[in-house]
Amino acid sequence: MVVVPCCGCCAHTLSQRPPPNPLLCLFDGGNQACCLHHTGILPHREGFSLLLLLLLHCYIENVMYVSEYFSQSAQKLSFYSWYGNAKLFHFRVPEDTILLRWLLQASRGKGPECTSMQITIHFRYGAPPVINPLGTHFPSNTTIHPSYNQTITVTAALQNSTFVNITNPAAGDWFIAAHLPEAAGKIEVKGFSSPCAYIFQPDMFVLRTIDVPVLEPDTPMQQTIVSPARPLHVKIFIPEYTTMLHFELRRCMVNVSMTCAVRVTLGSVTLPQSFQKMLNCTGRGRCSMTLDSPPWEKRLQITAESLSTTSASVSFEMIASFSGAWSDHEGYAQNASTQGSSCLHNQPVIREDLDVVSVRFRVINEPSVPVQSEFPTLLLFNLNTGVDSGGTLMLNLNASVAACLSAASPVLSLNSTHNCSTAFFQGYLLNVTMSSMEATLIIPYPETANWFLSMQLNCPKNQGECDKAKAKVTVSAYLSPCFDDCGTYGQCSLLRRHGYLYAGCSCKAGWGGWSCTDNTKAQSVGTQTLATLLLTLSNLLFLPAIAIAVYRYYLVEASVYIYTMFFSTFYHACDQPGVAVMCIMDYDTLQYCDFLGSVVSIWVTILCMSRVKKILKYVLFVLGILIIAMSLQLDRKGIWNMMGPCLFALVILATAWVYLGVKRCHCYPSSWKRWVFYLLPGITLAFVAIAVYAFMETNDNYYYTHRIWHILVATSVAFLLPPQDKHKKPWAWPQKLICRYQICQNDREELYAVT
Repeated sequence: MVVVPCCGCCAHTLSQRPPPNPLLCLFDGGNQACCLHHTGILPHREGFSLLLLLLLHCYIENVMYVSEYFSQSAQKLSFYSWYGNAKLFHFRVPEDTILLRWLLQASRGKGPECTSMQITIHFRYGAPPVINPLGTHFPSNTTIHPSYNQTITVTAALQNSTFVNITNPAAGDWFIAAHLPEAAGKIEVKGFSSPCAYIFQPDMFVLRTIDVPVLEPDTPMQQTIVSPARPLHVKIFIPEYTTMLHFELRRCMVNVSMTCAVRVTLGSVTLPQSFQKMLNCTGRGRCSMTLDSPPWEKRLQITAESLSTTSASVSFEMIASFSGAWSDHEGYAQNASTQGSSCLHNQPVIREDLDVVSVRFRVINEPSVPVQSEFPTLLLFNLNTGVDSGGTLMLNLNASVAACLSAASPVLSLNSTHNCSTAFFQGYLLNVTMSSMEATLIIPYPETANWFLSMQLNCPKNQGECDKAKAKVTVSAYLSPCFDDCGTYGQCSLLRRHGYLYAGCSCKAGWGGWSCTDNTKAQSVGTQTLATLLLTLSNLLFLPAIAIAVYRYYLVEASVYIYTMFFSTFYHACDQPGVAVMCIMDYDTLQYCDFLGSVVSIWVTILCMSRVKKILKYVLFVLGILIIAMSLQLDRKGIWNMMGPCLFALVILATAWVYLGVKRCHCYPSSWKRWVFYLLPGITLAFVAIAVYAFMETNDNYYYTHRIWHILVATSVAFLLPPQDKHKKPWAWPQKLICRYQICQNDREELYAVT
């Protein structure tokens, strides 16, 4: 837990909530705390501008500290069904930051559909958080660190805010992901309902020091802590091939007393796990700490705090020394200090960029890597470009060796301890034995760093044989957007947030999990086939409507129904989530034609019922189809694409029926049988179809409810088509076929008839 001391009144741990009236607390340079009190959420621009001015006023007397403020635009949150529903925010913490504070603000709309809602926020350093709100299974051989998370409940107050405070945070990329609870699965019709908007916005305040003293190796540095409330900050650069860091605190005294009371913290805070090392120096004598495998080519932050209960100053001397190795041209590294002995074989690796978040690593000169038991073999995988943390790192080994994959620095004592951890990172252990000659490791969203693979041969029982033993290890390492391209039942999607690219898997057919490998709720092939048949064959119910339309000479309407039946059938055959899929053309084209046919079918049916003159009816047909086509191109899934033509056609229908009723001086249609046996059943079926389409469809019952929609709509059309004109006779196919080559009516004889 991280405590932020400020004013003595607003120190909170990461697990605690702020008081009802939060205090924004920051240090100033003169040991006095600058606390800014506010009772609500400050305005986004004007309030924070004023806040910055106040902060500058707090630190104007001492330029040792600099405060900075970073913000990102507010985002509308979504209910969670896959990683793409989580809104990702990317911040970069500057070097020498001693205090990081996130202000997390959440709000909701004011409509009656808005209820209290819990927002979950995840934090991680170095890469996007790996989250699992649905509790699904990850692929085998996948190693993850669960993210640190915080929740905000938005109640009737419409808005809420909380703080997350971190002292001595690690510099670099920090990520925040926010989302609502699990999605209910109801299919919402766009424009028919107005879901509540839940808005989230994080803002970041940092306080960093300037002119931080640099501790040089093997050079004592005298320092003084003037007050317990003002810690001392020092940094030291760790060179490459450093195997050990030895830190010592000596000649420590409080005022003139030789009794020491100092706590030294080495390293920075990272989430979800932090590996800071604490050193409590009390009493007399020297106080030291040794760190194995500190991070290479990094500035290590050292913080010293006085444990004295008084305001007495504490003086001491710091000294640090390294034990390391270097690499020669042969690829071997040897000991560079007399304080320890360490050798390693450094095998060069080429990074080959293939595509977005797609990298392949190849070992130079050899298809396999030589490994022995005397010292480790080291491979470097460069993932510190800043654009690699949004993919999945996959590693495969094929030999009987002990191996460890770690970030920032390698493990150099693997054969003796089998401990896969460095000074500030818990690595990933791969132990390949004779019984299992192959090991695979999958790391979703690897953090931005240089990754090292340390390999060492497992030593046989006979030490003499151990020195001579060697092995050839085949190493396959690559970074891809998604593991196994999300498998058969998933789709790998590239997501973007302010120029940062990352990938996620969207699963289907009941499959779930990070890479769509969780088959707990998966549909069988038989179920998938049944679902496809239900959605496609239900369109055959248009055949009665087509036959009636042809019989009554409504040939244009029949053509529209045939078009709708055809494209609805093959669109749903292509739209299936499983393996029972057949696409006769591009999916987007099929979808557009299906939507167009559905709306045009309703349009021509209502206009046909209106009984307007033919020339006017066909003009309305063409104009309506052109306008509907344009509307669908603008917004394919909008509810007004269907409601607009329906309402306009109903207005025309009502106007025409009123006109005919007034002209004939009785209700139109005049036959009660027409109302009872055709119009009322057809209208009822149409309304039931609309209710099923708008209110009952969910992801789970879609195959059944949408099939019912097809049946109801096709059946209602058969009922609603008006009867044929009285002056027209039905299709007389038998007469035309019997006639053959005879002249059925001799008009020439009638010309000469004598009357």
